[in-house]
Amino acid sequence: MVSRRFIIKVPATSANIGPGFDVVGLSLSLHLTLTVVQPESSDKPYVPPLLKYTGEGADEVPLDPYKNLTTRVALYLMRCHNIRSFSSGLEINVNNEIPFGRGLGSSGAAVIAGVLLGNELSGLKLPLERLLDFALMVERHPDNVTAALVGGFVGSYLKELDDAATQAASVPLSEVLPEYPEDAGEDWGLNPPVPPLGIGHYVQFRWSESIKAVAIIPRFELSTAKAREVLPLEYSRKDLVFNLQRLAVLTTALGQTPPDPDLIYEAMKDRVHQPYRRALIPGLPEVTSSLTPITHPGLLGICLSGAGPTILALATHGFEAIAKDAAAIFKKTGVEIDWKVLTVVRGSAVLDI
Repeated sequence: MVSRRFIIKVPATSANIGPGFDVVGLSLSLHLTLTVVQPESSDKPYVPPLLKYTGEGADEVPLDPYKNLTTRVALYLMRCHNIRSFSSGLEINVNNEIPFGRGLGSSGAAVIAGVLLGNELSGLKLPLERLLDFALMVERHPDNVTAALVGGFVGSYLKELDDAATQAASVPLSEVLPEYPEDAGEDWGLNPPVPPLGIGHYVQFRWSESIKAVAIIPRFELSTAKAREVLPLEYSRKDLVFNLQRLAVLTTALGQTPPDPDLIYEAMKDRVHQPYRRALIPGLPEVTSSLTPITHPGLLGICLSGAGPTILALATHGFEAIAKDAAAIFKKTGVEIDWKVLTVVRGSAVLDI
């Protein structure tokens, strides 16, 4: 007998959005979808979870529930509430549309899917703010996971906590999500560190429905860790003021109708992360400087998506011309690209079926 079937749907995200490094994010119309079959409890011998995976990254993702990121996050949340293991005979079918290592929030989506999965399997009915706390214990930067969870155009920050909470929030990731050994079972890895209350806070900005996102996706991966290694530890006052001025304008400008390309194009410029990542992404400087609202009507602004290598062009029309000209620039550096026109969407959802 089946007690419940449900779907968890989590959107892709783009973080940073020009000057908003580690601050703002967008939820985009590519999804990580879990179809879950949760059997009724029985007295029969325990049957481990069955995990199946299709779509992007299907050849790379571990299907062992003690090694897969989504199920490890789910188990983390459950064990923080004294639930030792998954129910017997659990089936999880995953379909993923989000490319790995491209700056479109694949790992953030997996983390949010895990938080929602653990919440549903355990019947905890945790509020959204508490789910975000659990996500932030795993993914320490709020922009991607917040956008994936709540949707839309989102600004977020990590709250400065008291000494005890700060200590808990700084627990190494290896203690939150330990590497389970081959013989791991329900008695291994119990009593994980519980997240403090209220780690992250956010606000949803307005978004003009006329704006679409052209995702220009180079056919190579770039790890977030590698992209962060090239960033300086200190910045000049001039560069910080440059970004703060533009971010203050951008968060309002992208919600105005009709959107103003002159205002937005300049407001999407950045001096905090994109200049330092140019060497990692051949063609990045040429694409971001060559495509303008004058050369490509409909274009509003252009920036690196997350840590890259995807470039995000915000536009109201002229999508194909933007993508094809970007592809031609990349091709001169020996890089092939794919491209998609994406919309800004709502956040994650759980649906009974």
